[in-house]
Amino acid sequence: MPLKRHVWCGVDGGRTQPDRRATFRAFTDEPTSGAPNLKRIVVTGAGGQIGSWLVPKLREIYGDTRVLATDVRPLGAEVAESGPCQVLDATDAKAVGQAVLRHRADAIYHLAAILSAVGELDPGLAWTLNMTSLEAVLEVAREQRCAIFTPSSIGVFGPSTPKDPTPQDTLMRPTTMYGITKVAGELLCDYYHHHHGVDTRGVRLPGLISYGAGPGGGTTDWAVDIFRHAVRSGRYTCFLSADTALDMMYMPDAIDAVIGIMEADPSRLTHRNAFNVTAMQLTPEALAGEIKKHLPGFEISYSVDPARQVIADSWPDRIDDSAARNEWGWAPQFDMAAMTKDMLEHLEPQPSQEG
Repeated sequence: MPLKRHVWCGVDGGRTQPDRRATFRAFTDEPTSGAPNLKRIVVTGAGGQIGSWLVPKLREIYGDTRVLATDVRPLGAEVAESGPCQVLDATDAKAVGQAVLRHRADAIYHLAAILSAVGELDPGLAWTLNMTSLEAVLEVAREQRCAIFTPSSIGVFGPSTPKDPTPQDTLMRPTTMYGITKVAGELLCDYYHHHHGVDTRGVRLPGLISYGAGPGGGTTDWAVDIFRHAVRSGRYTCFLSADTALDMMYMPDAIDAVIGIMEADPSRLTHRNAFNVTAMQLTPEALAGEIKKHLPGFEISYSVDPARQVIADSWPDRIDDSAARNEWGWAPQFDMAAMTKDMLEHLEPQPSQEG
């Protein structure tokens, strides 16, 4: 299958990140340089939690100079020194279009979004930024005949959605502005595909765990914070209750899902813009128990944040991702044990930092 070009628009600030290539399994056997069908890529939101992992992987697969990383703020040294970068406001359709045109991109990966917990602090801003940026990118894709990836979320589901398992096709009545924008985004991408022929694709990501960029204001941030506190202080106070069950995924699997859906055979895709994907179901109590296998002295306590608890309680306990598995071969590689081991290995203080 010919490799695709990709473009990204985003709002998260850049940071210098550690080398993550050892964590990824090889994604493709195709050459990463000199291939006649190798396409060009533009990434937006390159400094965020997902983008900071995605850009290095895309550059590894497609070639450093073929991946233009963009964000609304200057990007960190690792990204800036390994390939082309640009400051870009994803809500500015003209600027996005110019970046895509200059880079000769033929696909857009759009990550710009205000997440669930932060979005509830300013719902108007969340709606404006999330929807204005998506509309801008879709218009660019329509005009320049680009494919587009946009991540959706388990936030599209609400209290009335079946919770265990949550079907691929089901009732979606979210109670957060973030979730509302993601439902609207799925429908808008469907519209552009059916009415304008834009090759739109996406996945509904669960909570993401990584050792790179810090959490971005989501309800599942506890699953990242717990590791950082376990390594640094040996204790963590969780803002969700001990038995709150949520779907989670380790970032390397999430990156594989993002690239996998974009490389999938379009003739096999039925759902296209909103595939359920998941890897594991975690509770704070269960994850703390797994961490204690490596750090026996680790302690967890609870101080529930009512606002975030309400959001978490409205989401699924476990989603059904059989459509993604059947239509394009989705299969995660990390369970709770493997993810915990890898996280703690990467977060362990280096000798030069101790003492």
